[in-house]
Amino acid sequence: MKYVIHFVCLLFLGSCAQAQTYISFVPSVTNTPGTLADKSNYSVAVGRQWEVFSMELDLGKTTLGKMVGSDTSVYLEIRPNLNIFQQGKFTNTLTPGIGYIFNCKENLMTELTSGVEYSLNPLIHFNINFGQYFYSGLRSASSVTFWGVSIMKYFAPSKTKGLLNKPQ
Repeated sequence: MKYVIHFVCLLFLGSCAQAQTYISFVPSVTNTPGTLADKSNYSVAVGRQWEVFSMELDLGKTTLGKMVGSDTSVYLEIRPNLNIFQQGKFTNTLTPGIGYIFNCKENLMTELTSGVEYSLNPLIHFNINFGQYFYSGLRSASSVTFWGVSIMKYFAPSKTKGLLNKPQ
């Protein structure tokens, strides 16, 4: 068993070496009632990307509206992302997510998002995304749809290669 654990750790470290690290800023607007600040939210994500799959940790606020009492809008979420289709500099993305909203009655948050990403250059990508947040608690649940944009900054350009490498 000890050797299996060592092998898995070594495999994980090897896959991390091939990954790109990025940071992303994601503002969006939901269809909730209220002022523009009530409808607005944002998050900052840090992630790693391996070819067409990425995993990120997302910290954000579900609303920018004024809070009475304690702040119930801060959340932490983990979001895997899959690049479904790529044509030139455009990529179609699919992102599910699950997170926790601190101090909130509906504290479990799940997400399903689709988007279109544009690669300005190897280090800067833009994304237009839309989707739905689902909130769930002990006695209540709700959902909202949203539309947003994101800007991603990679710390190193990708070195992608095909599944079948041709000898040269």
